[in-house]
Amino acid sequence: MIRVKVCGLTRPADVTAAVAAGVDACGFNLARGPRRISPEHARGLAAQLPPFCAAVGLFVDADAEAVLAAMRAARCQVVQLHGQEPPEFAERLREHYPVIKAFAIRDAASLAAIADYPADAYLLDAHVPGLSGGTGTAWDHGLLAGCELGRPVILAGGLTPENVAAAAALRPWGVDTASGVEAGEPGVKDHGRMARFVAAARRGNDG
Repeated sequence: MIRVKVCGLTRPADVTAAVAAGVDACGFNLARGPRRISPEHARGLAAQLPPFCAAVGLFVDADAEAVLAAMRAARCQVVQLHGQEPPEFAERLREHYPVIKAFAIRDAASLAAIADYPADAYLLDAHVPGLSGGTGTAWDHGLLAGCELGRPVILAGGLTPENVAAAAALRPWGVDTASGVEAGEPGVKDHGRMARFVAAARRGNDG
């Protein structure tokens, strides 16, 4: 069954609604941007999660020691990297936590460049100049046809309750959304949209 992650959570009520909707992971932005929260804030939100629902800490080009300290403080279980982190950086973190590495996809060549990066899963987002992850922009999933990356693939970038079923039909390991389930303000989730997103992802994956 496809895994569903909602990222950029900032409020206890939204975490409760995400869990009720049946998400498999909640993402907490510990890096930068309008959805950024402190490790201490993330710790309180992560404490709401039941067993088998993972707390994911998101980072962008941070120092390894800073990442590890923030992960301990937040009590997250999975690291998600959205910057230009080199392979040896991910390898070091994988000694402590599973690592999801995000890549910006613009063409077939950018997919080919991913091969053998040492991560436990690849999150594929759209390429938007000046942004590193969390773009809210769709990309051509058709580029994945016949492409074997050797790791579980998580599709992201512009996914909403209205289009996630088509993405899920490609049988990725998981799908990820942030702005696609928000209530008009970064970090504030629409509970109905989260529920519809999860239902549509599962329906698309079963179709």
